[in-house]
Amino acid sequence: MYELFANLTLIVHLIFILFVIFGGLLFFIFSKIIYIHLPALLWGIYIELTNAVCPLTYLENWFLYKGELTTYSNDFINNYFFPIIYPEGLTNEIQIYLGILLIVINILIYGFIFKNFKKK
Repeated sequence: MYELFANLTLIVHLIFILFVIFGGLLFFIFSKIIYIHLPALLWGIYIELTNAVCPLTYLENWFLYKGELTTYSNDFINNYFFPIIYPEGLTNEIQIYLGILLIVINILIYGFIFKNFKKK
């Protein structure tokens, strides 16, 4: 049961990461998403640039601990989701580059939004 909760938390974690990176694009579907995306984006930038640990990581580890597991046993989760969220060889320097990349991607997204918003 705890592994299921750990898996669900890992999936939510991945969805949140994707939202942080690309959530600004949802503005074209639902303009008020910006009020949710900007704080999430700031959180993602903070996590990447300060080498902090996301609380979802602690929650995943807690579920694994409670289930007396050291890692996920589901091959799909282990092979596809886990390496995206926790890449092997991730260093502080790489995290800084990822944080900068996150900022650049979102500057482009919000630049596109504001450019199109001004036309209307």
